[in-house]
Amino acid sequence: MAENTSAIVAREDEVDVHFEPVIKLTEQVDTKTHEEDEEVLFKMRAKLFRFDAESTEWKERGTGDVRLLAHKETKKVRLVMRRDKTLKVCANHVISGDMRLQPNVGSDRSWVWKVAADYSEHPPTAETLAIRFANPENAALFKAAFEDGQKTNLALSGKPPLESEEETKDKDDESEEEKEADKEKEEKEEEAKTAEQETKKD
Repeated sequence: MAENTSAIVAREDEVDVHFEPVIKLTEQVDTKTHEEDEEVLFKMRAKLFRFDAESTEWKERGTGDVRLLAHKETKKVRLVMRRDKTLKVCANHVISGDMRLQPNVGSDRSWVWKVAADYSEHPPTAETLAIRFANPENAALFKAAFEDGQKTNLALSGKPPLESEEETKDKDDESEEEKEADKEKEEKEEEAKTAEQETKKD
């Protein structure tokens, strides 16, 4: 019976090989984001969704920092959101006066709004977007900053300032009170006329 022999493989000496690059890159290329002339007014992590009309479903558009940027010269405010890691733009539009942040059904940390032209895709598209934050406090901070941006843009365009939901409600309440007062006044005038006619008859 043959004895078991263990073959020992001699290790080759490790060689440190060094290759010189064929082309040396001497110039550093600056990547432009087109945000160089803007200052950040608001920045917060969130998750963005878009409503797909064909499938009638919400589809995730990306997770990252949503920012409100004001141009240093024009002062115009826009919303920009980039995805984590890839930094691909998933939302890019001016905050116009006709936009309304609506609470998302069943969530106190999410908002929905309509955009006539979102420039994250080419060509720009009309979108219904929803954004979700980590908690209701963050959602409230976003709403306040968003509405401030709207007021700034409206002031720049010379349009009247936006009314908040509370102001609109107060006006509605006032108009209802005025209607009631007018109605009471008319009823009293009618009663006075009737009483005057009755007096004349007597």
